[in-house]
Amino acid sequence: MKDDPAKEAVRHLQAIIARETGAPLDHAAAMDMEAAVARACGVQPLDASDFSFVRREVTIVLADLRGFTAMSATQPAGVVISMLNRCLGRMSEIVFRHHGTIDKFMGDSIMVLFGAPLEHADDVKRALACAIEMQVAMHALNDEHLAEGLPELYMGIGINTGTVMAGKFGSAAYSEYTVIGDEVNLASRIEAFSLRGQVLISETTCQRCVDYIEVSEPMEVFVKGKAQVVRLRELLAIPSLDLRVPRQEIRRSHRVEVKLPCVLHAIQNKIVLPYSIKGRIRDIGYHGVLVELDHGLDVHTDVKLEFDLHLVDYHASDIYAKVVKVGQDADGYFAGLEFTSVNPDTNMHIQLFVQLLVAAQ
Repeated sequence: MKDDPAKEAVRHLQAIIARETGAPLDHAAAMDMEAAVARACGVQPLDASDFSFVRREVTIVLADLRGFTAMSATQPAGVVISMLNRCLGRMSEIVFRHHGTIDKFMGDSIMVLFGAPLEHADDVKRALACAIEMQVAMHALNDEHLAEGLPELYMGIGINTGTVMAGKFGSAAYSEYTVIGDEVNLASRIEAFSLRGQVLISETTCQRCVDYIEVSEPMEVFVKGKAQVVRLRELLAIPSLDLRVPRQEIRRSHRVEVKLPCVLHAIQNKIVLPYSIKGRIRDIGYHGVLVELDHGLDVHTDVKLEFDLHLVDYHASDIYAKVVKVGQDADGYFAGLEFTSVNPDTNMHIQLFVQLLVAAQ
């Protein structure tokens, strides 16, 4: 069933604006444009003073750029803004193509709704296809960045489906259409667990289209505000659309055994904690390390890491990573870390270090 002509026209206009300016109109401006288009089509626009809300099921997509803060500290402001606008503009086009609604931009993050304010019977499927296409687009963007000598950027995406309160919130002076509720908070928590290039979805989202998607085995995580563990899955592909998350290819690299002393600092609420944790790197690859520790770390802990690469005469620092697996053996505790942010110079030296050791084997 087709959307009404006014809504369809607004969506096309938003896509054009996003393409030409790097960002879509905000909610207030979009509502003004929708009212103008509705009047031009002979449709009575909704009352802008209506602050009522409804409970409805929506699928929330939260996407966050990994490594953007670190890149901002090393690149000129003009380059940073240009890269951010290019990225968000590309993501906006994908969102509108799948009939999603951009709820808000939050710095280097974007929140997208499927099911509000417009509902479609296949909102969950649209959201999942949108998320995979966003990761495919990031892969293509990084090819462009490399060709231009710019640093790579990665995106982590979290998706949840549930009932929220949707409507116009605020006052007569300022208001905006948005959604609120526990399911929105859970989507944010899921996104925080995602690694670069990854799409994580809630069990609720998965169950809405279990025969439509290819996913990983479930993982259980503890989420702030939830008494019980939350089950998540990694979205891998939508076979019927020939869509596949390119992350698996990005993560492939040689891994070599080493014995490198290292220092870790845990991160909480995006703050690097002052106390240090000493460890030894057991093996290293382009995108992560396996570290031996005297004390265990929890899965999904964010850390800052530094170590010396004597073979290439380089001190690797300002490496940010997430603990993706933990264990214990005869040598003590160990933790598998996947890098979430590495500056281009450090990334180059890590790859050179690994390649030299591979060549020497």
